[in-house]
Amino acid sequence: MEKLRELFGAELAAEILQHGKYMEVKASDLILDAGQTVRVMPLVLSGLVQVSRVEDDGRELLLYYINPNEGCAMTFTCCMQAQASEIRAVAAEDSEILALPVRFMEEWMEQYPEWKRFVMRTIQLRFQELLRTIDQVAFHKLDERLVFYLREKSRVTGSALINLSHEEIASDLASSRVVISRLLKKLEDDGKLLLYRNQIKLLSGFSEL
Repeated sequence: MEKLRELFGAELAAEILQHGKYMEVKASDLILDAGQTVRVMPLVLSGLVQVSRVEDDGRELLLYYINPNEGCAMTFTCCMQAQASEIRAVAAEDSEILALPVRFMEEWMEQYPEWKRFVMRTIQLRFQELLRTIDQVAFHKLDERLVFYLREKSRVTGSALINLSHEEIASDLASSRVVISRLLKKLEDDGKLLLYRNQIKLLSGFSEL
């Protein structure tokens, strides 16, 4: 694939294609669960993957999204240290993935500068996103976190239409459906968005929040 050659160079791209397992996943499909042994590192080719932290009581907190031509920093750290996964990765929309066996991760780090740069860039990017998530949880009220969440969802999908139920949003924000529904209704009353069944449309006024 041309994009892989642009990212990694012809030699490494050939290895990635040779050893990676091509997968097509549907929206909401589980890719990796918390506690599961990490045997592959998912490289997203198209679509969107959502990464969440799972608490002991089953509650989830959205950490970040993996966009096309990106990998999962948490998976990197787990697979290179032979640890169980500490995150849950779910397809946020229909996606194409290359599952790269973990046995190649350290070898490629030593052999290919392009892979090392890719890994370090991914870790830096995800660290910055985790800091933003921590800031939202620690310093912002739930209504502000909801606005940030919707804005980020719109940004990564490139659409003002967000195909999520109130229950799914509540799960991502570690809140309850009732509270999220109330906050969304207030935003609708304020003319910032429109609510449909399992869908939200952000209006021009939303960008002013």
